[in-house]
Amino acid sequence: MAEEDTKHDYPDAVDMPAPSFWPMILAFGVTLLLTGIVTNYVVTLVGFVLSARAAVGWWRDVIPHELHEEVPVRHPADWAVPVRTTGRSVASLRVGAAHHRMRIPERVHPYKAGIWGGIAGGIAMAILACIYGQVAHGSIWYPVNLLAATVLPSISQAGETALGQFQLVAFGVAVGVHTITSILVGVLYAVTLPMFPRRAPLWAGFIVPLFWTGLIAATLALTNPALNDHINWIWFIACQIAFGLVAGFVAAKTQRIDTMQNLPFIERAAIESQWSEKPDGKGRQ
Repeated sequence: MAEEDTKHDYPDAVDMPAPSFWPMILAFGVTLLLTGIVTNYVVTLVGFVLSARAAVGWWRDVIPHELHEEVPVRHPADWAVPVRTTGRSVASLRVGAAHHRMRIPERVHPYKAGIWGGIAGGIAMAILACIYGQVAHGSIWYPVNLLAATVLPSISQAGETALGQFQLVAFGVAVGVHTITSILVGVLYAVTLPMFPRRAPLWAGFIVPLFWTGLIAATLALTNPALNDHINWIWFIACQIAFGLVAGFVAAKTQRIDTMQNLPFIERAAIESQWSEKPDGKGRQ
């Protein structure tokens, strides 16, 4: 009789607010809604549809009555046996000691690895682009002039014949833009590759190029209208993947170096302290 009274004191289930995924969809829709302002009206349209649908779904979850669900309650007699801990202790790191509150990653690729990786990737990308120009338009200068159109507005109005001809100014501008961009992206690879999961060259070679190709496709009409009108997206994606594979491989194969986050500020700032030690081990002023 006592056990029945004890069980009667505990309900079998309690009403709790039901989980809802509509707030997350609404946030995503609003993000697309604002992103479309600087990219494309189609993105804004998709964001509006998602936001409207999420707002209606969220409204129905709370109006006129809040949506609840029953959560079963286990009787104390059915609860699991309490966990018993042992007397083992954990060694704690002292403040200021090595590896105390480390920032990840602890080891990174040097910047020169990114520079060489960017140069190698840029060469591979340029070779594929020139092959495309020769195969599709009969001239290796076609993609060079299209790239130069980013800086030179006069080339944006040129026809097919002019785009296939060698132009010294356009060649110099294209080489400068391509070199600077390749080196910057290569350095970015060197910094971010240690943060990638396993098989970092695979991420750098395929996932990242496809991601920034989508960003370029959304903004190319504003940054380079001439290239947007004449671009072949299949070759463009192939060139981006070639750059990613080569730059990622070169950067990832270099030896990583330890960050200086364990060193004191004086050593990180390369300041000679008056209490630094002499070669004989004695301090000096």
